Parts: sequence; C-alpha cells; structure tokens
Amino acid sequence: MSTCRRLARCGHPVVAWAHAAMLQYGARGVQPEADLSMKAVVSFCLSLTLAASALYASVLSAAPAPATPVIAPAPASAPVADAQSVHVPFAALGAYQPIHLRGLEDARSVVLGVRLDRVVTGARLRLRYTYSPALVFALSHVKLSINNEVVATVPFDKEHAGSVVTQDIPLDPRLFTDYNDFGLRFIGHYTVEQCEDPANTALWADISPTSEFVLDTAPIKLPNDLALLPAPFFDARDVGRLTMPFVLPASADSATLRSAGVLASWFGALADYRYARFPVSSSFPANVHAVVVATSAQLPAGLKLPPIDGPTILVTDNPASTDRKLLVVTGRTAAELDDAAYALVLGRAAMSGSAVKVAHIDIGKPREPYDAPRWMPTDRPVAFKELVDQTSQLQVAGGAPEPIRLNLRVPPDLFSWNSAGVPLNLKYRYTAPTVQNNSALAIDINDQLVKSFRLPPAKTDDTQGRFQLPILSGTSGASNALDIPAFRVGSSNQLQLRFNLESQKAGLCAGVASNPARAAVDPDSTIDFSGFVHYAQLPNLAYFANSGFPFTRYADLSQTAVVIPEHPSDNEIEAMLTMFGHMGQWTGFPSLRATVARPADVPKLAQKDLLVIGGAPSSPVFARWRGVLPLSIAGDGAQSPKDGVARAAFSVGERWRDGKRVTHGGASLDESGPLAALMGFQSPGTKGRSVVALAATADGHLTDLLDVLERSDRVSQVQGDVSLVRSGGVESMRVGDTYLVGYVPWYAKLWSRAVEHPVLLGLLGALAGLLIAIGAFAALQELAARRRGV
Repeated sequence: MSTCRRLARCGHPVVAWAHAAMLQYGARGVQPEADLSMKAVVSFCLSLTLAASALYASVLSAAPAPATPVIAPAPASAPVADAQSVHVPFAALGAYQPIHLRGLEDARSVVLGVRLDRVVTGARLRLRYTYSPALVFALSHVKLSINNEVVATVPFDKEHAGSVVTQDIPLDPRLFTDYNDFGLRFIGHYTVEQCEDPANTALWADISPTSEFVLDTAPIKLPNDLALLPAPFFDARDVGRLTMPFVLPASADSATLRSAGVLASWFGALADYRYARFPVSSSFPANVHAVVVATSAQLPAGLKLPPIDGPTILVTDNPASTDRKLLVVTGRTAAELDDAAYALVLGRAAMSGSAVKVAHIDIGKPREPYDAPRWMPTDRPVAFKELVDQTSQLQVAGGAPEPIRLNLRVPPDLFSWNSAGVPLNLKYRYTAPTVQNNSALAIDINDQLVKSFRLPPAKTDDTQGRFQLPILSGTSGASNALDIPAFRVGSSNQLQLRFNLESQKAGLCAGVASNPARAAVDPDSTIDFSGFVHYAQLPNLAYFANSGFPFTRYADLSQTAVVIPEHPSDNEIEAMLTMFGHMGQWTGFPSLRATVARPADVPKLAQKDLLVIGGAPSSPVFARWRGVLPLSIAGDGAQSPKDGVARAAFSVGERWRDGKRVTHGGASLDESGPLAALMGFQSPGTKGRSVVALAATADGHLTDLLDVLERSDRVSQVQGDVSLVRSGGVESMRVGDTYLVGYVPWYAKLWSRAVEHPVLLGLLGALAGLLIAIGAFAALQELAARRRGV
C-alpha cells in the first residue's frame, strides 16, 4: 500500500485512480492487509504499479490528442432483474420547441425526474443539435451539466456545421437524484481578431426537442408507508401518462364505483397535463402498482390484511409482484368505503405507517359555481403572483430571452355582451437603453399578438435619488393598461410576455456588455375577468373536450350524475374512471359529490347534468332517448349489430347562408368497421340540463374516444353536438337544436338584439339625440324666461 501511495503522489494518474479505488474498497469495510499476507499485498501493488506505468507511458508516447474532447463512458453496471430502459424526449420535459441558444454565452435547462421506486443504473443523452457554420470551431462548444456539475462538452467542427448532428453522450448514473437540472450552456465565438458583438447573427445553436435521455433503471422495494403517498402510485417525477389499474369486485355496485370515481378524480388532478388512464380488473395485475377498492367482504383473495373494523386505508405488497404495492381502500359498508376514499383524497398529508383507520371525516360545504381551484377567479382582478409558483418566473435576462408564460384557465362560458376586452394592468421593469433603439415588449395571447410596446430610453434622473427594494438595480420601470380582445380568449389560454432588449452600439466594441440586460414583470400586475357574464349556447362539445363543461361548473360535480350500464364491462368502467380523472384534471379538485347511476335511475335525475357511458349499441338509456339523440347507433329498432355490421343513423340540421334550417335531410349507414361517437343534447323534459354521451359500436372502441381527449390536435376538432371517431380521425357536426344556459342582464339582451340591426340602431340613435336636443332647448328657453321675469 505504501508503494501505491508513493506512486500516486508522483503523478501517475492511473495509479492515483487505483489508489483511490483501493481506499474506497477499504472504506467499505474490507481490509486487504488484514486478510492477505504482506507478500500478497506487495505483489498485488507492484503488479498494479507496473501495469499502470506501462499504460501511462503508452499514453504519453501516443500521437497528439485530438481536438475533439473525449467523453468518458459511465461505469458499466451488471444486469439487474426487472431492469427497464426508458426514453424521455426533451418535448416531454416541456421543451416542445427547439431550444435556441444565442449570443456569446447562453444557457437553458430542462428538469428530469427519476421515480422514487426506481434507481438509475445506466444513462446516456442522445443529443440532436444544429449549429452555425460561421463559428470559430476551436473556441465554440456546448457545456453539459447535471445539477450544476459539468459532465461533458460538445465540440463543434466544420464538417457538420449547419446540419443536424446526433450524438450519444454517456452519463454517470451516480449523478442522478430524484430531480435533476440538466443544463446546456452555449459558448460561441465568430472571430478571434476583434471585439465580438453578442447580438451577431452568426452566434447560434439549436437543440432539437427530439433529443432524449435514455435511462436504464432498476426497481427499489419501498416500505409500506402511507407517508410516501401519492408515491409510488403517482410520482410527480414521472412525466409520462399515469396508468393506474383499479382492482374492483366482479359485479361492483354503484356505491363502490362512486368511491373508485372519487379516487380516480384525485389521481387525475395530480396527473394534470400527463393525463391518466385507469384499467379495471378483478384480479391483481402483475408488475405494476394498483388500487384496490372494495368492502371488506368483497376484497380479492390473497390479501394479508389486519381485521377491518371501520374505514381503512393501507399499503401492502402486491401478491402478483413482491416489489409492487397495492393501495387498499376499504370498509365494512358502502358508507365506510366512502369515508375511506374521502379521507385519502382530503387528508393523506397527515397519514403515516402501513395502515390508518378513519375515525371521522367531514368533506365540507358544497362548492360554489365556478370556484374550481384550477380556474382563475372571475369575480375580481387576479395578480400575476397568483399564477406562478415562484415570482422568479416573472424575471428574464439576456437580449432575447424566453418569454414569460402565464397559464390562464377560465370557465368556457364567459360572455362579452358589449365586445369588451379583458383588462390587463401590466407593470414591468427593464434595463433601459440610453438612446432609442428596437428594444420592445410584445404581449401575446395563445400565440396571437395583442400589442407590442417600444421600451423608452433611460431618463437623466434614473441615476439619481434613492432605490427601494425589491427592484432590479439599474433598471427603469413602466406600466401599461390594455384590453386583450375577448374573442382571442378561450377556456385554456397562455399569456406570453416577450422582451427584446437590444444592446447599445455606438462603436465596434461599445455594444459589448459585461452584464446581460434584465427585465421583470411586477408580481402585482393584474388581469381581470370580472366584467363578463356566464352565458353559453349548448350543446358545444368543444366546451366539454377542453374543460369538462357544463359538469365542471361545480368542482365537486354536485350537479352531475354519471350513468353506466346495468352490467358494465371492464372497458366501460375504465371509460367512466378515466372521465372522472379528466374532471379532476380540469378542476384540480376531487369529484366528492358526483352520483353514479344506472339506466333505471335516469327519471330521478331530472335536476342533474348527465354524463352517459354506454359502449353497447343496445344500451337501454339510449333506447329511452332515441327520439332526441343526434346520432343513433344501431337505430331503427335494431338491438345489436349483426354479422359485424352496426347501423348508425342521423338527421342533418345545418343552418345555411339564408338562415333556414334543413329538417328533412338524413342518412342511414351500415358500418362494418369500428365507430365511436361523442354526443351532446339537452336533457329531455328538463330545460337547461345537459347530456353528454360516450357511445361506440362495441364497448372496446370507447378507448378511441379516450385517446382523442389526450391529444391536443384531436381535441381541437371536437365541436358541435356530434363528433365521430374513426381510425383516429375526428369528424364533427351540428345536427340538433341548440339551447341556452346561464344568465344575461336585460340591458345586455336589449343591446345584443339592437346591434343585429345597425340601420335601425342608427335611426334610433339619431331620434334619441333629437329628443335630447329638443328637451335641452326647452329647458334653456324656460330658464331664460325665468331670468327675464326676474
């Protein structure tokens, strides 16, 4: 060992590595000197020294090292049982568009999470990038870092300049934690003979959103502890779609399904943009975590549980996979099962241990209309600080930084009766130029320009006086009030604030700044939707597909009943639970007061909005409404498809340019292929109540509708009162009558009618003006007469 220490001090890098490895070997509790004879130790060390010296000499005598940096591979790992290889593209981490790196130095980052129940055993980055052919390649490169530790550099060369380059870069798996900030820092130069302009167009590199991390992971057996919830069943570190199997009794009653729906809506709210699907079975699924919902008498065999003497929540091993978990929600009765579900979604933050028994639960008062946590308040101005997790998200730096993005989710039935816009009171600060240039702030809503402001230069008194914290030192402040056109705002919106801060260019090197320009939007800036009323024309499936309206009008779904067949299949229950998940995703709140009903219960639900899940063409609930259905699957008395053919019939009721409605058109189709439909109409016999139905030629095709709701390009095609899904394509139409929901003041109705007749409105305006003039003239004449009388 002493020989190894001396050689390590002499500068032999390989020996130094070997010495460090032996020290680490000893630190793990293994003492070679204690187990081997001194002769063996000396022999081992000398052999290692000779081999290392030979290797070191060969490296020194080799040809000069290439200019391209060599990226050392991560240590190899032995095969692990149940290992998985996961591909995570940058697009799944929020980098939907190419990452643009500009200037002499620019940095961007993406955050990669690793599930709590997995450990990274191997990793590599498959980087796809393009760079400018005008760079000085010996000086330009991209530095890669993980959690602020540089792990590799990506050099540029002339041969591949201007074209897409794909490079696999090994990463050390020991650097990965639960959340990993992966940084890309661009260092660019276009000349070595003079000062460089940071805004020169030659300084660029683009990272493709198809770049991806390839992670080899192995499972970790977690303890049975409720304190880990919602992990491992839902893990916020996982950006993929949540697929959570539910284990239910073979013939689950409505109460059990309702409890499962509450849990599904909770998981959907947690999953948010990831979406969630809930396959259903009556047995334990293998190799996955799962949720078990049943009364104690209906729990599947094979579970080793303590005696159930009340509402109980527990975590246990999955008998089908020992390293997977089951979340068991149970009780002796349906009421206790409800209490256990409520306690889980409302009080899981206080839970610990492998099991808890619920002593008491209070779900609070029913929700008020339009108070969903994920929707913006529409009764007051909303400050920007309420729309971000941290106020640092409202600050940017650099000449052309990424835009500040604010997500605005509002109820879809907001109605602007006087064509008013959305008031925006914007306050911002920025590094002001000393002379007028092209520095500007552009305000976009949903990628449409609203207005662009030129940023004024600094004033002479900006360098005098006192500063009050917190502000950005050396910056100027400004504010603007403007209206966002109401027609550009939908239910799900994104407000984008784009700063463009140009550098000063009074000479060749005068534009070079040691510190980048900075800008910030004041957290107390506001946007105000309170001047709008809630009024909408239904059916409009676009409202449902984008925000779950009208069901999500009450966040707890207290005005909603979900109607399923008397004997639903697993696919139909999966569709029901997945729709509950969507409701939670749209509102951010579990569906605590939703009703689950069967076709025989429909007459009792006149005062509720109905969401109908019916995969079979012969569903009794569809037969009850055959006269008002905009689309009849297996209609005309047919009870079921014959010989693989399903019959679909609908009547055409489009409005033509002359305003007349065609009521005698129609079509009858015999479908040999799969067909799924989303339909909306007014509940028969109840004014203002809505029905949205999911139907298909067979219950297995209900998943086609669920797939549509998870794709933004397909959701945008869902409109009208009928949307047909065939082979992934969506065709929408309006074939039935419309109805109105909401409230509009009488003066708004009068004004809306008046603007439809501009000529008459003009005549009435002139007449009103004449009457006012006559009245004013008469009043002045009377006043003059009184003065003369005096």
